[in-house]
Amino acid sequence: MTQAFALVALLVVGAFALAGPSGLLAWSENSRVLKERRHELRQLSAERDELRNRVDLLDPRHADPDLVGELLRRNLNVAHPDELVIARP
Repeated sequence: MTQAFALVALLVVGAFALAGPSGLLAWSENSRVLKERRHELRQLSAERDELRNRVDLLDPRHADPDLVGELLRRNLNVAHPDELVIARP
């Protein structure tokens, strides 16, 4: 009886090692998800760096005049009298 119980327990542990959430069959899926997350992390890091640069360019102590002019024109729809405005579709 004890041997049968030990055999059943061993088979259950083996089944979990093979087909459980962290078993051998789930290994490739976890690897694929890890690659996707790393790619997403690289994209988000690049986006964060771009936004950080934009914030630095808009710092009130030393704002970039070109970026400020671009934002004013885009957000307030203003232009100098000598500028030609081309609408985007």
